[in-house]
Amino acid sequence: MIHQYKSNGFNIVLDVNSGAVHIVDDIVYDILPEVESMRMEGVKEKTKVLPVLTEKMTQYDQKALEEALEEIEELAEAGMLFTEDIYENYIDQFKNRETVVKALCLHIAHDCNLACKYCFAEEGEYHGRRAIMSYEVGKKALDFLVANSGNRVNLEVDFFGGEPLMNWQVVKDLVIYGRSLEEKHHKKFRFTLTTNGVLLNDEILEFANKEMSNIVLSIDGRKEVHNYMRPHRGGQGSYDEIVPKFKKVAKTREQMNYYVRGTFTRHNLDFSEDVKHLADLGFKQISVEPVVADEKEEYALRESDIPGLKDQYDKLAVELLKRHREGNGVNFFHFMIDLEGGPCVAKRLSGCGSGTEYLAVTPWGDFYPCHQFVGQEEFLMGNVDEGIVHTEIRDRFKTCNVYAKEKCKDCFAKFYCSGGCAANSYNFTGNINGAYDLGCELQRKRIECAIMIKAALADGSIERRTSDEKE
Repeated sequence: MIHQYKSNGFNIVLDVNSGAVHIVDDIVYDILPEVESMRMEGVKEKTKVLPVLTEKMTQYDQKALEEALEEIEELAEAGMLFTEDIYENYIDQFKNRETVVKALCLHIAHDCNLACKYCFAEEGEYHGRRAIMSYEVGKKALDFLVANSGNRVNLEVDFFGGEPLMNWQVVKDLVIYGRSLEEKHHKKFRFTLTTNGVLLNDEILEFANKEMSNIVLSIDGRKEVHNYMRPHRGGQGSYDEIVPKFKKVAKTREQMNYYVRGTFTRHNLDFSEDVKHLADLGFKQISVEPVVADEKEEYALRESDIPGLKDQYDKLAVELLKRHREGNGVNFFHFMIDLEGGPCVAKRLSGCGSGTEYLAVTPWGDFYPCHQFVGQEEFLMGNVDEGIVHTEIRDRFKTCNVYAKEKCKDCFAKFYCSGGCAANSYNFTGNINGAYDLGCELQRKRIECAIMIKAALADGSIERRTSDEKE
């Protein structure tokens, strides 16, 4: 299975199953679909393929076609083109693997000091129930993680909300408790903090810089965009009070181990300008993601928006390449892709591991498959006192993989997105093995842009024009 496309003047071919990427000339690009089609019909012999190409590709002479066909065959023989799927046979072993929990999302506060219009947590309330996690509940959650992590040494805990800084003392106490468990149980905690920054101060930052492996800072981009979507409860904007704090976080962490994270909506379909704005503020680690919302919401993205959004990703990819060449590059989360090593097989097939390796914990100690399922009682898995009670929910998520999703099977992006978000699939289709179509369209485009950037960096150019354009 191959995927081919043109981007920024490059003819790009991805061999889906091996992950090999090729930058090819026009003739190879043009004949590949015909060669692939014939191979699928069992026709591989050059003596049979070449006459068909000669008849159909009259714009090229036979010698050029022969040379292009030889190039394609060499790549196929080297295992870099038309490769077989080696993962599907692994799926039974994958589904029957032992469940090991490696990460928790602690909902340290179901409360928030902002009133973000797109918040899936409903201003931190999660279906109308405000609450603050106690130290005792958090402590039991960390004990559960250690007890259910098997031989895994590195464990991850994200302090999430609402706004976790509204319960800062418990955050600090749980970090200290977690550190006390490490040597005794041969574990190492990697703590992260997600915050809107309103309550951030020097004391908090000093502790976070010492103990937090990563800090996620919520900001949507340009001042007018951010203030419209992320106001205080009284309606006043939050941009001016958080930007200086976020700059300090980036500086004190030496532009590493943090990222600013934004959401774009129908109110800023030109979101590439927001990414550029964040980069101009000096941030080097940036994520700006599409809002996920029901179409009835006035800020929700529509199917009709997709072409324009794809153009924005193309525009952004070229801009980020330009900045890289100028020595002022930034890491844009959705364009970061490993074309050499890539994720392990389990990650390629199942993604984040929600409901199995990754769980969310409410302030009162209930377990859900992830933070986006919190409050949906049909996904309540258990609690910190009894553990995982509804193992059938966990078993459903163990079967959630790219081969269980009909729309993933023939998608070129499946080993990069790993089937996408189970919560989004459920919320839009009623099935964790469904597909959120709008999200899939944008994900595929992001992967194409990410591959193009890698190609341009390897090629040593920002753009490559075709021979016709040069003439």
